[in-house]
Amino acid sequence: MVDNTSRIRSAELSRRTILRKFAFTAGGTAMLSTIMGESRMAAAQTKAAKTVVGYQDTPHDSQRCDNCLQFVPPSSCKVVDGNISPSGWCKVYVKKPA
Repeated sequence: MVDNTSRIRSAELSRRTILRKFAFTAGGTAMLSTIMGESRMAAAQTKAAKTVVGYQDTPHDSQRCDNCLQFVPPSSCKVVDGNISPSGWCKVYVKKPA
């Protein structure tokens, strides 16, 4: 007669090990996604000061805030902090696609 006790024990240990690893992985993934989500939100909320980007209330040739990809009407910007003039300009100017 074959002794199935050792075979059953190894199957139990194997299942137990798999469940432990799964729980550990799931917990680690949840923690990592929380940390990454918070850092992305912080980065998304941070805007540059006008002095850092060389903001000015006047245009630079044909480059103006109102034809910049970052401009948010009526007087805001995705990148620069504070009130932005539609006829202003800064170093992070990106022309809107035609």
